[in-house]
Amino acid sequence: MPKQQTAELKPFFHNKTVLVTGGTGSIGSQIVKRLLLLTPKQVIVFSKDDSKQYVMSQKYAEDKRLLFVLGDVRDYRRVNQVMRGVDIVFHAAALKQVPTCEDHPFEAIQTNLIGGQNVVEAALLHRVQHVINISTDKAVSPVNTMGATKLLSEKLFHQANRHVQNRGTVFCSVRFGNVLGSRGSVIPILFEQMMEGEPLTITDKNMTRFFMSIDDAATLTLQSAAITKGGETFIFKMESLKLEELIHGFEEYASQHGLPRPAAVEVGKRPGEKLHEELTSPHEVESLYEWGNLYAILPEPEKHPDFRKVNLPGYQSDQAPLITKDRIAQIIEELHQEKKA
Repeated sequence: MPKQQTAELKPFFHNKTVLVTGGTGSIGSQIVKRLLLLTPKQVIVFSKDDSKQYVMSQKYAEDKRLLFVLGDVRDYRRVNQVMRGVDIVFHAAALKQVPTCEDHPFEAIQTNLIGGQNVVEAALLHRVQHVINISTDKAVSPVNTMGATKLLSEKLFHQANRHVQNRGTVFCSVRFGNVLGSRGSVIPILFEQMMEGEPLTITDKNMTRFFMSIDDAATLTLQSAAITKGGETFIFKMESLKLEELIHGFEEYASQHGLPRPAAVEVGKRPGEKLHEELTSPHEVESLYEWGNLYAILPEPEKHPDFRKVNLPGYQSDQAPLITKDRIAQIIEELHQEKKA
């Protein structure tokens, strides 16, 4: 995180107790890493994966501000226990793989909806100050189970601002595109295929996706906590990537590094996939504003005087600025170096 952003956010997080659900995942662990730079009193890492918890606890063994708690957001009793004394919540726990959620829709409902409602109810009970729900571009005009559950999750968290038992807790959401390097995302999968000499499998070469770095994802999330007044959906301004260009990037990288030139195989769209993603829906345009590197859907724009109204009829991945070839090469190289480390 740039020094200026760290300095701006430190007063907000200083001496606070922060809970990160899904705190051992790709996004959650990066949020934890960033939080430790902001002088919190305590950071509670809540997740159900004991192996990831063990590895992460060893990495941060010297930092006594971290508390690792094993549990599942589906279990209200456990969520209620871990919420006591918490000031700020980042809710990153989710089932996020589209095919998995298509095959197991009720599992997605239990984690993404019931788990989300458990977080809401426990936060209200314990008078948490700020709750930030991490959502996805797939929540916009959803065509799959994962997107539908995340859309409803957004609504749960936004409605919580008007809950009859709300005594000052502020809720908001942030929408991500695909996060570069996150577990199960396309670029690490293609990288492994290239290194193993296997064909690069893509669904459709014309498919486009929004992409953001893990650093940007964590920055957006932390920024949102500091500026939310309640009910907003914050969206990072992202570039998009055409899968065909990504394949070309891997082919060039392989040639430059003495690796066999990989073949590419189109397998067709999977159930629940769109050709292009959206970050805003048509009915949200009237409430869309921007400030710096953020768009925001603001229910009460008068509370955000620094944001200005923007006319953006549609924010689709086939219309957004494309990631450059040089940036694609840089992303692949960074992933390569990470694997070597």
